[in-house]
Amino acid sequence: VCSSFATGPRQYDGTFYEFRTYYLKPSKMNAFMENLKKTIHLRTAHSELVGFWSVEFGGRVNKVFHIWKYDNFAHRAEVRKALANCKEWQEQSIIPNLAHIDKQETEITYLIPWSKLEKPPKEGVYELAVFQMKPGGPALWGDAFKRAINAHVNLGYTKVVGVFHTEYGELNRVHVLWWNESADSRAAGRHKSHEDPRVVAAVLESVNYLVSQQNMLLIPTSFSPLK
Repeated sequence: VCSSFATGPRQYDGTFYEFRTYYLKPSKMNAFMENLKKTIHLRTAHSELVGFWSVEFGGRVNKVFHIWKYDNFAHRAEVRKALANCKEWQEQSIIPNLAHIDKQETEITYLIPWSKLEKPPKEGVYELAVFQMKPGGPALWGDAFKRAINAHVNLGYTKVVGVFHTEYGELNRVHVLWWNESADSRAAGRHKSHEDPRVVAAVLESVNYLVSQQNMLLIPTSFSPLK
């Protein structure tokens, strides 16, 4: 239920997802990944890792993207405090890996109320599509955006893992995490979708609320829960 002043369905569930992006020094990418492969269990002992990927295409390379799930902000604060006091994590991962990182970014996101986190049917590749929307929230663009997403899904070439709305970071931003069997199956599906009148109509409606968009092709790491 929304009041006349609400920007969309209210977020009653405290669960949120932290998006973390690390820009790595080109000569240190392999060292970073090898270290984390050995030490990630020290981090996941404290909170849930949704997925961890390296960026293959889209923007700057030598970049990793990962998503962490928290029950609420108090939970995250407890986790961060525990990690700061975890000697093994600090000495085996944080201290050696800090020298490999050039830049870090973080965003706090919620799943859009009509979206839930889905597990893909098998291993594949992922696409993170980021849409900068006009101010107004899901009450303004939510229905049209949902129709555009579903139009692609209904063609059967791709699946949505989750649709997220930024709470902290660049506001009015929506992230759609897609799964595809391969980069080639995605390309074939996209070509097909461009000729489908249902997709074309839905997208034309949705772009009325769009400011800009970008995407990245993501390859899951060996230790990523989402493969």
